[in-house]
Order: sequence, then C-alpha cells, then structure tokens
Amino acid sequence: MRALALAIATLFPVAQSGATTEAPHMPRATAAGRPAAVPGRLDFGIAFDGVVSRLDTISRSVMPGESLNVAIETTDGVPATLVRGQAEPLGAGRWRVRAPARPGTASLVWRHGEQTMTLHLLVMRPLAETVAGRLNGYRIGHYEHEPLHGLQVYEPPRGLVEVTRDMADLRVSPNFRLGDFLCKQAGGFPKYLLLRTRLLLKLEYLLARARAAGLARESFTVMSGYRTPFYNRAIGNTTNYSRHLYGGAVDVYVDESPRDGVMDDLNGDGRVDTRDAGVLYRLIDGQAGDPTYAPYVGGLARYPATRAHGPFVHLDARGYLARWGH
Repeated sequence: MRALALAIATLFPVAQSGATTEAPHMPRATAAGRPAAVPGRLDFGIAFDGVVSRLDTISRSVMPGESLNVAIETTDGVPATLVRGQAEPLGAGRWRVRAPARPGTASLVWRHGEQTMTLHLLVMRPLAETVAGRLNGYRIGHYEHEPLHGLQVYEPPRGLVEVTRDMADLRVSPNFRLGDFLCKQAGGFPKYLLLRTRLLLKLEYLLARARAAGLARESFTVMSGYRTPFYNRAIGNTTNYSRHLYGGAVDVYVDESPRDGVMDDLNGDGRVDTRDAGVLYRLIDGQAGDPTYAPYVGGLARYPATRAHGPFVHLDARGYLARWGH
C-alpha cells in the first residue's frame, strides 16, 4: 500500500498555495491554501494494470470471466467501502474483481466520505468468434498476427467491446462517453470497439491542462477513435499497425465557440487552419518534460483541414515518444 500511495503522490501531486499551474487530476489551490473542488477528481485513488486514477469514473476492458486485482488508496487512512457491485476483499484496500461471463458492462462503486468512484468493466466479445472478418455481422477485417517490433501494445486483441445503442451514452471517464470512440464505418448496432484505460487517463490529463490554459471550457471533440482494420484500410491508410486499431489513439479538436463541427480559432487570428491545431499540439508536446506525464507518453501529430474535415491533432498512448506532422 505504501508503494501505491507513492505512485499516486508521484502521478497526482497536490497543488500548493500560490502554484501557477494546475496539477493533473487535482484541484488548484485557493488563496487560502485549500484546494478548490473540481468535478470528477477525488482525494482517493484506484490502481490496476500499472495505472493510477483519481477520477470519479474510469473504465477498463475485460474478457468474460477475467479477474482484475485493484487497490484503493485513501490519504487519511480510512478505507473506502464497496457500495455497489461484487468483489473479493484481499485486505488492506485490495480487491479482486471478476468480470461477468457475458459481454456487456458491470460497474463497481467505492465510497470514501462523501465521494464515490465508479469502475466500469467493459466486457468484450472474444475476437475468436469472428467469422470471415465479421463479428456478429459487423465488419472487422483482420489483425496482423505478429506485433509490430514485438511490442505488447501491438499484439492482436483478444476481444472487442460490444456496444449497443443504450451503451453509447455510458460515461467511461468524467468527460468522455463510450460512443465518442466508435468507428465511423457504416452499420447499425451492435458495434464494436477497443478502448484502453491509459488513453482515457491521458485525455483527461490533457483536457485539464487545456482548460487551465484557456483553450477549452468543456471537452475535446473526438473526430476519430477506434477503427476496425477493415475501415482503416477503406479510408486509404496503408499501415496495419495504426494505434487506432488497438484502441489507443484519437484524433481530436476543440469545438466550442462556435460549435460548428470544426476546430476553434485557438490562436485568435480570425481564421481556422493548421496553426490552430499547432496551438493544441504545442500544449500537448509541452507536457513531455513533466514527470506526471510519463505514463501517457506516445504519438503526437497535427493535420491540416481537407474538404472532409477541419484541422485536428492526433494523440496516442503507445508508451514511447513519436512525432510527425509538425
């Protein structure tokens, strides 16, 4: 538990009075030195798979029947209480969670004081059920059998999250819905996708920084999230190892003023072009030297407008630094 507390303290340091920037996932200090409440961020954390979250909502994709060990760390020594869902207590704030046997969702809620934290389990349908490149009639295509450079993040997925129409509005983190990450290919529900917890944490981290910098008030608009191998090829991409195929990448822009389906004029020059994507790019790239950003290192690129879309920024959580299009 001490190791977990250290991990949480390292990733999410508490802002001190007089600080000029906002610590990720933590409120800025008020003039009196007390942290101001920020919706979606808590004073206790959950850890699993080497990631730590202090968001009030986070999600993790699991296979049917899969077990997941989680640890809940509080700062005052008072243990959090499981108030919804089933999990096996392992002692000292540790729990073993078992996913349901069928695809769908299951939620667990822990309470600490007046705060609650929700973990959504997104139970996948095994990719082994794919027939002729289709899963339950939905066109998937085929993944490469050999991972790129032998890296684990490029291993073929074991399953895909089955998304029904009702599930699309599920809040998978404080500011993003499951439907935000759906592939844009034609077809009705159910649809299928991959979504990595580390990508959600990275998006929430960067959104907090964008808000602190005055670039966004609400959220990022996800132009492209998950892509099936079939769709990725259909739109002209030649790589079979795009991070979009593995649930670890998004193309995003800020669309708030006006809300018109394209990037906002972030640099204030009266027009929308690649330079506005560059503003968001530089904000993201500038996090690279911050030790709290270390878990979210990945790819970053900016792209110009075309007839089909406005300028945007690509970001992913591949685990190593990659830059292009700047």
